[in-house]
Amino acid sequence: MTPALIKMWFSLGAMGLMFLAILSIYFSRYKLKGIFKFITAFIAYSLMIISGLIMVFVVFSGPTPS
Repeated sequence: MTPALIKMWFSLGAMGLMFLAILSIYFSRYKLKGIFKFITAFIAYSLMIISGLIMVFVVFSGPTPS
């Protein structure tokens, strides 16, 4: 696989993590109660931070040679 395809898969994975984080935040705010609310929110915000760091890495690593 070329470096450009690897970066593409990393960015798609980061977008998937963001989608999971959004769903988890929704459930933790509106559907869950008690300790599950805090655990789900912690996991969701952790996923959001990880996906943000991946996206920053992909964007600032620059263009790939063709």
